Amino acid sequence: MAGLANIRKRIASVKNTQKITQAMKMVSAAKLKRAQDRIVNLRPYSMGLRTAIADIVVSHRVSHPLLDQKGESKKILLVIVTSDRGLCGSFNSSINKYAYKYYQENKEKYEALDLLFIGKRGSEFFRTRGVKGTETILNLAKEISYSMAEDMALRIKEFFTKGDYDEVRFIYNEFKSAISQDLTSEKLLPVDITYSQIDSEEHSFAKDIIFEPAPEAMIEGLLDKHFSTQVFRCLSESVSAEHGARMTAMDNSTRNAGEMIDKMTLTYNRVRQEAITTELTEIISGAESV
Repeated sequence: MAGLANIRKRIASVKNTQKITQAMKMVSAAKLKRAQDRIVNLRPYSMGLRTAIADIVVSHRVSHPLLDQKGESKKILLVIVTSDRGLCGSFNSSINKYAYKYYQENKEKYEALDLLFIGKRGSEFFRTRGVKGTETILNLAKEISYSMAEDMALRIKEFFTKGDYDEVRFIYNEFKSAISQDLTSEKLLPVDITYSQIDSEEHSFAKDIIFEPAPEAMIEGLLDKHFSTQVFRCLSESVSAEHGARMTAMDNSTRNAGEMIDKMTLTYNRVRQEAITTELTEIISGAESV
């Protein structure tokens, strides 16, 4: 019967979709494990490096272009980190909505507010709204590595040191767990020195620390390493959060598909039983009339 045939096709279609979402969930779970291990190992190093730089600057009043606080920022570079693919819940939409709102509220406030996109979804979102970025970097999840982050950090650092921008800010999802990501807007340049622990109650170090080699020589290499590491950390956070969001979204889709299959199977059985009952009634009525 036409009705039963349509329901059977829908059930088969949903079952095929369920297999796909289940496979995508397993793939994302495997990728998440590797990405999570990387970010968990990277965080202590990146935070420790930032604290060490702040301690050197505070204790010896070292100056450097990447530390130059230019007062009120007039030229901003926003680096918006999204994914290249969808099917990951609200992972991309939350970043795009926040970044677009920030752009709309501040584009008249600054002399320049430029956008650099890492990920296809962010670039497409702004392009449909008539906003073009300076550059779009793709395939983050596939090609992420420290060397990639180092090359990106070098280009951004050149923009900053030449005076093209007074501030560089990253907008990305920070990984918390497989089901949780925090939308983060973080200023990476100029380097924040408020993380120094010299004057903290927990670490009451003396300010007359002796460094070997001299702090001016140390700070140059440390700042280069620091900025590259912070860029790599932001990208790693985003990749981990993306895999977690996709795994959760595919798990929900698989579960919803199962519920839909159960409902359609119940409907199929009910329609089939009605058809059988109707046929039996017609046969009995025909026999009685004869």
